Amino acid sequence: MNWNKLIAASFFAVLNVAAFSAHADVQAPAQTSSHGTHLDIKKVVSIVDNDGGNCGIVDARLTYLDSSGTQKAFDYIKFAECGNQGG
Repeated sequence: MNWNKLIAASFFAVLNVAAFSAHADVQAPAQTSSHGTHLDIKKVVSIVDNDGGNCGIVDARLTYLDSSGTQKAFDYIKFAECGNQGG
C-alpha cells in the first residue's frame, strides 16, 4: 500500500471520529431523579459530579445510551467521595 494513501486515510479517520464526538455532545435536557425512576441503560458514557473537593451531598449527571442507541442524561444527587473520611 502506498504510504501517502495510508496517511491520508488515517487523517480522515481521525477527523471523522472528532466530528462524531462533537456531535455526540449535543443532547436533550436531562431527566431528573425521583423515587422509583427506572432507566433504560445499555451503555454508560460518563458520570460526573460537581463536588469541587467538598464532602456531603453533591449534584451528579449520568450520561448514557439507551437500548435504541439514543444518548440521554440523568441528573441526581449523591454523597461526594471524600478522600479523608474516618481519618
